[in-house]
Amino acid sequence: MKPATRIMFLAATVTAISQLHRASLSALGPDVARELDMPPAALGAAGAAFFFALMAGQIPVGIALDRIGPRRLTLWLAPAAMAGAALQAFVQDGTQLWLARFLMGIGCSAAFMSLVVLCTTWARGAESTKLLTQGFAFSQIGLVVAGAPLAFLALWTGWRGAMLATAVLTLAATLWWWRDAQDAPPGTPPRIPRESLLRAFIGQFTVWATPGLHRLLCMHMVGYAAMATMLAIWTAPYLRDVQGLDATGRGWVLLAMVAGLPAGLLPLPRIERLLGGRLRTVVTGALSTAAILAVLALVPGLPLWAATLLLVGLCVTSAYPVLVVAENRALFPDHMAGRAATTLNLAQVLGSAALPIAVGWVVGAWPETGGVRPEAAYRAGFGLISLALVAGAAGYALLPKGR
Repeated sequence: MKPATRIMFLAATVTAISQLHRASLSALGPDVARELDMPPAALGAAGAAFFFALMAGQIPVGIALDRIGPRRLTLWLAPAAMAGAALQAFVQDGTQLWLARFLMGIGCSAAFMSLVVLCTTWARGAESTKLLTQGFAFSQIGLVVAGAPLAFLALWTGWRGAMLATAVLTLAATLWWWRDAQDAPPGTPPRIPRESLLRAFIGQFTVWATPGLHRLLCMHMVGYAAMATMLAIWTAPYLRDVQGLDATGRGWVLLAMVAGLPAGLLPLPRIERLLGGRLRTVVTGALSTAAILAVLALVPGLPLWAATLLLVGLCVTSAYPVLVVAENRALFPDHMAGRAATTLNLAQVLGSAALPIAVGWVVGAWPETGGVRPEAAYRAGFGLISLALVAGAAGYALLPKGR
């Protein structure tokens, strides 16, 4: 195995742990909400707490990536991730769950950005895009574990035991990172002279002023958030209330959805060539996902098989945000790689925090009957996500491009 590929797998494993944490409420959320007596808006807020933490950390994480590198930064943040994951197992109400997930989000705030920086440091050009696509595809194993495996574990240990197991996995990944992570290939000269903290902050404003960035922010704010909102928060309650599935059944559907993510990611470079460029590929992916959500929103009484196919298809068509990440990286020089990556990620986590809450408000507008919310509540929430994707694709396609 090439050294660059080995580093990619290591960084993707750490990112997979982050994916596991952000989606750990996907299969377990209904059971957690029932025991803690949490309404839909509170469950949405708890899911969003992880993303609020990511959002709060992005600017300092970007500066730290450029100053001290991914290896040390990820190690310094790991204790917060382990502590938050463990505390989830002992929460007694929605507020405590929110705080535990916020702490866990702080601990994971450098994971995906470290993957981006390392892939673009250990490889260049099309090879780095390929490496990044493969790394993001491999990291989806965290979402796999957050589905059926976590649900099965919860049958034996309860949801609290399953949450505690995620802390153990975080510890194992941290030890591997401590042993093998490297910021650059051996013999590589330093990318930049050491910047002062003031110059690092000034560089952040330079990132924001870069032509072409804002169209990428428009797309990235909703591209990943739409899929994450469905997969991590609102698919499981929909499957319980509308399709009548128990935790095991929900876990299987979520597992199928997660399998759709690498199925869309791995052929993405070839799809980009077939469609004739990045713009067409991203817009096609976003509008395809919006169309699937529109069907879920507009067609009542979908049978389980049809709903499952649509939900899996939504994940297959949601691969395109990684192309936005690659396009963003090409706008900036090497010494600003960390700040460039986290600036784009700031839009992603903002959308991933706001969209679940907005959907929670919409779903919560319909009262429960016998502990179950009506199908119309979820259809309205899915429609909101679809409209958000259309708006993001329009901004990406119509706003001015950079160099």
